[in-house]
Amino acid sequence: MKYVLLICDDETRSPSKEELKADPTHQAWEADLERRGVELFGARLRPTAAATTVRSRNGETLVADGPFAETKDFVGGVVVVDCADLDEAIEIAAGHLYAQWGSVEIRPVWE
Repeated sequence: MKYVLLICDDETRSPSKEELKADPTHQAWEADLERRGVELFGARLRPTAAATTVRSRNGETLVADGPFAETKDFVGGVVVVDCADLDEAIEIAAGHLYAQWGSVEIRPVWE
C-alpha cells in the first residue's frame, strides 16, 4: 500500500540541507529506506515564507503569500513509500529524525 509521510517540523529548529545530510540518524533512515526498497519519491520543501495559498470563494480566486494558518509546525517535506502495511509505514516514520522533535504524519494514498 502506498503512503505519504508528511514530515512536520518547527521552522525555527529545522536543520539546513547540509546539516541534515551529515546527520547520522538521517543517514541511517535513508539507508533503511534503500534497504527496504520502499521509497517512491521524496522531496524537502522550502520554508513557509516561500508558500502561496490559493482559495476559491464564490467564483473569486484569493491568493495569499505564506501558509494557510499561522503556526510553528509546518510540512517541511514529503516521502511517498510503498509498504506492506501500516505497521511498516509506522516503523519507517518512527525512524525519521524529525519524529524526535516534530512529527511524521502518515496518510494512505487514495488509489
